[in-house]
Amino acid sequence: MPVAQIPYFCGMPRINVQDTLNLTRKLTFARAWNGLKVLSSYYFSRISGRPVQWGLPVSISFEPTTSCNLRCPECPSGLRAFTRPTGMLQTDFFRQTIDDIHSHLLYLIFYFQGEPYLNPEFLDMVRYAASKKIYTATSTNAHYLTETAARKTVESGLDRLIISIDGTTQDVYQQYRVGGKLDKVIEGTKNIVKWKNELKSKTPFIVFQFLVVKPNEHQVDDVKRLAKELGVDDVWFKSAQVYDYEHDPNQLIPGIDRYSRYKRLPDGRYAPKNKLANHCWKLWHANVITWDGLVVPCCFDKDASHPLGNLRQQPFRKVWSSPEYKAFRAKLMKSRQNIDICSNCSEGLSVWR
Repeated sequence: MPVAQIPYFCGMPRINVQDTLNLTRKLTFARAWNGLKVLSSYYFSRISGRPVQWGLPVSISFEPTTSCNLRCPECPSGLRAFTRPTGMLQTDFFRQTIDDIHSHLLYLIFYFQGEPYLNPEFLDMVRYAASKKIYTATSTNAHYLTETAARKTVESGLDRLIISIDGTTQDVYQQYRVGGKLDKVIEGTKNIVKWKNELKSKTPFIVFQFLVVKPNEHQVDDVKRLAKELGVDDVWFKSAQVYDYEHDPNQLIPGIDRYSRYKRLPDGRYAPKNKLANHCWKLWHANVITWDGLVVPCCFDKDASHPLGNLRQQPFRKVWSSPEYKAFRAKLMKSRQNIDICSNCSEGLSVWR
């Protein structure tokens, strides 16, 4: 499977030698064979024009919680805008699901909505997944990376830690990370670097993720320098998803075109750059599980408005091959533009250093 995609879009990895080695060490014959089946079925579906699914997901996102301490303006969790219930992923349910799917699962993302470290059992779940030799990753705003949490993070076996840092000065940072404190992010980063070094651990691979928006686009070079000073392994730049992108009322779309998901039209409005071809790799190799067990197509379905099954009622394999899943793939291959969560999708666009 093409795991070494360029950016972090909802959890997909980018090539780095050490990080890639961490990932390939998790590869087994069963996982490789499963990945080959998934990839083959995806291309067969594209060529034949009808959805065929062989194998099981290579990558899954599991939601530790919908709760968050920040109020980011384009985030349903931050805006408290969910219509679905809020809550915490329970360890027993998580372990039961992992026991069912770990043999074919290569890559596990502990993130969907919310701040993972608000779940008090989060690192115990990471440790359990790591014990099954699954590559694990999470994304955090780093406000809870205390000395104790940082040490436990390194000891848990987490393979990748993505730290969201959307500004290098407090006045810029807080324009998107509303309610956040940059000094807490820097302190948390220092803690994780310190314990990684003290425990002589090659993991987690530490990433600064910089969501490029209009208020912070002038700090692109600054965040690279800050990452180097703190001992962060890499910096990734992510383009922002804007819900009302046509008019951009929050004035978030950056002026630097390469960092924008949208193009400016002659009349001053915006439109997505992505042409939305009627296929999507994510629907064949990955999916998302909410804290309460709903299986949804991908990370763009933030409010779980397209549930394809419930793992509290059915085992994963039944959901993955269910009529609902087959119907959604068929609908996507017929007209992706007419699916609401696909119309503002970044699949196929690149993110740059």
